[in-house]
Amino acid sequence: MDRKILTKCPVSCFADEIDVSVDKQIALLQELGIGWIEFRSGDGKGVADYTEKEAEMLMSRLSANGIRISAVGSPIGKIDITQDFEPHFETYRHIVELAGILDTSFIRMFSFFMPEGEEPDKFRDEVMRRMDRMVEYAAGRNVVLLHENEKGIYGDSAARCLDLMKLFYGDHFRCTFDFANFVQCGQDTMEAYEMLRPYISYIHVKDAMRESGDVVPAGTGDGNVAEILNRLDEEGYAGFLSLEPHLADFAGLKSLEKEVKERGRTDGEEAFCTAYRALEKLLG
Repeated sequence: MDRKILTKCPVSCFADEIDVSVDKQIALLQELGIGWIEFRSGDGKGVADYTEKEAEMLMSRLSANGIRISAVGSPIGKIDITQDFEPHFETYRHIVELAGILDTSFIRMFSFFMPEGEEPDKFRDEVMRRMDRMVEYAAGRNVVLLHENEKGIYGDSAARCLDLMKLFYGDHFRCTFDFANFVQCGQDTMEAYEMLRPYISYIHVKDAMRESGDVVPAGTGDGNVAEILNRLDEEGYAGFLSLEPHLADFAGLKSLEKEVKERGRTDGEEAFCTAYRALEKLLG
């Protein structure tokens, strides 16, 4: 690439893939010059399990080291659609409170796992009922829900993501675009981009191989990452680019994915640096 792109876009990351320790996360981020985290977990617990006091302490540690939080990497919507929603909604309410403490209005979320072998359209009404309730609550608390396309959820395909966007897109519900997740679902990413580009407000940077589903450094897989980043640049995108390496096994991985394919590597720092160098190359 012979020109720099997306120079105004801040780079964030899932720093828990560096190490479980927040101190070790901070150390590498400072070394690389990354000033933002999409906070998902740290020091042995996921963000949903943080108390408000613990979130305040975390924020103090990050702020003292010049690091801010771009979004809460929450697990909201990552339960089966057949599970009781009420306890999950209480978790959601708690995460909304944490977002205020962590000084971000963005909360990453999902649209519920579908039962294996069942047609997602069968559960559409229940998905929309739950989403409507969460978006209404978000509007009352001035937060923005960022729906991520994820394997096995209602919004895993571009068409069903678009279905969600047409109903709920606005000040409090927007689209996170994840290249690798679309590839792993057999969804062409250029087609997905064309369908969703008016709604995209946040980018997850990771790539994957279509045939195997393996996650690879951005720009080396079948996600059309370079082409789409160029298109975003041409169209004036100025949101976050959030690096989600997924190149090595890391603490909490099995709790984040319904079906885990182990990467076979455990050196989180090395894998993270590999992913970051690939992103730097794409940005010129």
